[in-house]
Amino acid sequence: MKLTLKEIAENIGGTLRGIDVEINSISRDSRDIGENCLYIPLKGDKFDGHDFISNACAEGAVAVVTEREYEHCPVSSIVVKDTKVALGDIARYYRQKLTNLKVVAITGSVGKTTTKDIVASVLSRHFKTVKTQGNYNNDIGVPLTIFNIEDDTEVAVIEMGMNHFDEIDYLSSIAKPDIAIITNIGVSHIENLGSRNGILKAKCEIFNHMAEDSYKVLNGDDDMLVTVARKYKNLCYCSLNEFAEVHADNVVEKGLEGISCTIFLDDNTVEIPVDIPVPGKHMVHNAMYAAAVGRKLGLSPEEIKNGIECFHPTAMRMDIIETDRFSIINDVYNANPQSVKAGIDVLASCEGTTCCILGDMFELGDDAPRYHAEVGRYAVHKGIDYVVCIGELSENMYEGAISMGGSEVAYFKTKEEFIEDIENILPEKATILVKASRGMHFEKIIEKLRSEE
Repeated sequence: MKLTLKEIAENIGGTLRGIDVEINSISRDSRDIGENCLYIPLKGDKFDGHDFISNACAEGAVAVVTEREYEHCPVSSIVVKDTKVALGDIARYYRQKLTNLKVVAITGSVGKTTTKDIVASVLSRHFKTVKTQGNYNNDIGVPLTIFNIEDDTEVAVIEMGMNHFDEIDYLSSIAKPDIAIITNIGVSHIENLGSRNGILKAKCEIFNHMAEDSYKVLNGDDDMLVTVARKYKNLCYCSLNEFAEVHADNVVEKGLEGISCTIFLDDNTVEIPVDIPVPGKHMVHNAMYAAAVGRKLGLSPEEIKNGIECFHPTAMRMDIIETDRFSIINDVYNANPQSVKAGIDVLASCEGTTCCILGDMFELGDDAPRYHAEVGRYAVHKGIDYVVCIGELSENMYEGAISMGGSEVAYFKTKEEFIEDIENILPEKATILVKASRGMHFEKIIEKLRSEE
């Protein structure tokens, strides 16, 4: 990054106070100040970054963006009405200067982060690639990802999340994608968006700031995404159906070791057999998205294969942990009905005793009881030996599981109650899936399971 404070002020409508300086990095954390750093304080629920301007300056910040006028500010400043808006405006301006950069943007109800990881793994075989760290996929995370892009970066893989209308539109206006991927349309955030049609509309906002003929990669097995086929140009559908432009066949699930398949590209003239190192049939679609994007950007079949087979998912997403007593599938980062069922499918493919520890799924609106009961029934239907349901909403999951019969089913109102009784609930040896919405903080259950020897 090489910007000047003056050009930043001019392009975001701010007022420069002090001398012009060169900016080589940008941070919103006063404890993480890089070289020639511009500090942008943000207001949160508990803290106001403006209170840490002096700390940022002490750490070496050469300038700040601020909503306040400081009579004795120790460094130059840009005064703005809203620092969060300024964060996005600076990112948008910097992205426009990166004329040689290709941006691959990813959204969808389920699988965004894992898709981001596998796409970045493939593209990094050929290009200098930057990707979203963790799931920094909102109006703060996307600008921060863009600030991490260096002048010689060739590709950025950027994840975009949302829970309301217009949020993806805003992120797309900043990142200006060259290629977009939509993984699927589920029921996440249906509480805010009203219906799956509303979710589809919100996800398709990713196309709003792309060229009309830009490359758009969609899940061809998603009943909602196939309905936009006539609305947009240059769509590439990825499917298990052999008539899709990119499709997969010869799918073989290998339990916790992963899944293998053959991906067909270029009108069936290119076949790429791959061993995907993460379990779950849904991983086949993620691999197809990566192959489609890689091929579009000129990668060889060998580079695509290598990238798929060497990728590592972000922590707490189908993360396999082996202890003396348990094989643990740590998938606690987030949950919705679609992703929980996918996790149950993986668990059901495992040999030996199986157990799922499931918690509340949030933002499902008035249909939340129905979705939870449906998941409980699904776990028993798939033959899971032990089904543990935790949380107020998960009482519906428990009732759904009990109604099926055939599995050992238990309910706890809190994770603390479960942890206290864990010795009486879990079998001596088992493969265990742990999954819930992020707000349930099920990583504490993972910690307890890891300590059980």
